[in-house]
Amino acid sequence: MSNSVEIPFSTTLLVRDTCLCLHAQRAARALARLFDDALRPAGLTNGQFSLMMSLNRPEPPPMGPVATLLAMDQTTLTAALKPLQRKGWVSVMENPKDRRGRLLALTGEGKAVLARALPIWKETHAALDARLPDGGSTRLRQDLQAVSGMMDGTPAPAGSRRPRQGGRAVGE
Repeated sequence: MSNSVEIPFSTTLLVRDTCLCLHAQRAARALARLFDDALRPAGLTNGQFSLMMSLNRPEPPPMGPVATLLAMDQTTLTAALKPLQRKGWVSVMENPKDRRGRLLALTGEGKAVLARALPIWKETHAALDARLPDGGSTRLRQDLQAVSGMMDGTPAPAGSRRPRQGGRAVGE
């Protein structure tokens, strides 16, 4: 006698058709492939481009804010930095204000690589934006930022609405 629970196939179809997480994962993989393919001639992956762009600041940032911006923990950030350091594109230095912390900076060569990749990113992004319905990229970006904000407590972007729970917008 079996005690196995049978989940109806209709439930599988419901999840397939309505699960935001599944659809976000599928979209993220498709976007990653698109930008990986586009950025390959510049010698970058989409993740490396985003990481290096997050370091393009007037002052070298500490690891914590970069990890937060990229929605990764510091261990994952450290691993992502290693190949960029080996290529001489990123430097990691001691924080003079906190010797336990590290500051991250693009090297001159890293800035040159990022400058070569930027027109590729712009062209790829423009082509993607053109394929989405009118205003679709702006709305999609706002919706994704709202979802991210629900999870990390950041404010919702201007013009977006948070889902309501108990009469108040999430995060209020």
